[in-house]
Amino acid sequence: MRTHYCGKLTAALLGQTVTLAGWAHRRRDHGGVIFIDLRDREGLAQVVSDPDRKETFAAAERIRNEFVLKVTGVVRRRPEGTVNPNIASGEVEVLAHGIEILNPSLAPPFQLDDDNLSETVRLTHRVIDLRRETMQKNLKLRYRAAMAVRKYLDAQGFIDIETPMLARSTPEGARDYLVPSRVHPGEFFALPQSPQLFKQLLMIAGYDRYYQITKCFRDEDLRADRQPEFTQIDCETSFLGETEIRAIFEGMLRTVFKEVLGVALPDPFPVMAYADAMREYGSDKPDLRVPLRLTELTEVMKSVDFKVFSGPANTAGHRVAGLLVPKGGELTRGEIDAYTEFVGIYGAKGLAWIKFNDTGKGREGMQSPIVKNLSDAALKAVVDRSGAKNGDLMFFGAGKAKTVNDALGALRVKIGHEKAAVGGGFPDVRVRRGGKALDRDAPPVHRSQGRPRGPARGRSRRGARQGLRHGAERLGDRRRLGAHPP
Repeated sequence: MRTHYCGKLTAALLGQTVTLAGWAHRRRDHGGVIFIDLRDREGLAQVVSDPDRKETFAAAERIRNEFVLKVTGVVRRRPEGTVNPNIASGEVEVLAHGIEILNPSLAPPFQLDDDNLSETVRLTHRVIDLRRETMQKNLKLRYRAAMAVRKYLDAQGFIDIETPMLARSTPEGARDYLVPSRVHPGEFFALPQSPQLFKQLLMIAGYDRYYQITKCFRDEDLRADRQPEFTQIDCETSFLGETEIRAIFEGMLRTVFKEVLGVALPDPFPVMAYADAMREYGSDKPDLRVPLRLTELTEVMKSVDFKVFSGPANTAGHRVAGLLVPKGGELTRGEIDAYTEFVGIYGAKGLAWIKFNDTGKGREGMQSPIVKNLSDAALKAVVDRSGAKNGDLMFFGAGKAKTVNDALGALRVKIGHEKAAVGGGFPDVRVRRGGKALDRDAPPVHRSQGRPRGPARGRSRRGARQGLRHGAERLGDRRRLGAHPP
């Protein structure tokens, strides 16, 4: 039915007869000549219908947006001055010899090039939404990324193994979605939150490099990085150390970004210690597009009279830290109060601050209710350690290390994205790229139990004890279909 895609027409096809099929993206009647922009997944092609061919012209007159068409015609060069450099087929057009309306269409609920659509409208008319160029590019990007991952992992000796979707419930970080069994009334299957048990069985069975691109299901509240159904690249290895594993998956990321986006990532990735990340950013997954860092002030505040700072500074497991905001002196009191309320979400009881109006004047050049409670030596150390300059502002956090890290770490990211260009203090984070990997000096945490796990001793990289325990169970056995209560 079709010989070429619309977006694949080039000057190399001049004079050839082609057959195209697609949707009428736009129709223009120029008083005797009708132009139709025909669209398929590869792009647009301009179709020209003139009145010399009466049947073809009559069909063209009936065409409206989103009609499904089959067009046969001759490829010719566009007249001088009408070339469109914005589309792949912009040098040529098709002189229609025949137009067949395969399916008419009602008027679409919105224009496909409308960028101001609400999510409700898009989801209500999902089939129309999926025709939009942005959506088609997204799906193609996802496809190319998945193909690049598969080719890379295959070259690294990984085996793609599909695991069951209907199984017994397993302890994970969220609630399960349950599927009732018709054959066994009152019994339920659980959709997998991850293929955890199955890949552990595979490791024990000797499949030392496994992967699959698989669906996972988690019944939990929506968050910025969580939804009920998602796809993950799931991998598991045996007989490899941390450095080897890191090298494999750094290589995968470099390959995917290069092949899919044309972006060259560093080789190797920069690495920072877990302790350094927590000390300087308050997070083990720092947003390095934001150049702000925390300043460690625990030692400085041990001898001050201000108990709010000296108390935590002299208590094990606590810290005092500062967040310097360049040109932060321009922040209003209302904005500071809003940030104080924000850190309260993370357990902080308050948010002390100092504005540095003139660092050369020492105490007299600083503005804050807490300045009077700090010694000259402490204030000088704050300036020296942070590199504060005139017009800057520092926020302080004091208390349990986790609370300070969570609060100031979140505040760092919030200010970084909200005030990216305050007084030209630091670059716009929206146009910066960068990232560092973390080494794993800290023991991993079992999130469902909230406590560290010991290092793996068995053949699988996961804990052998857990793997053997689950591996001994008969998954899918009829007597074990009942799910644990959520």
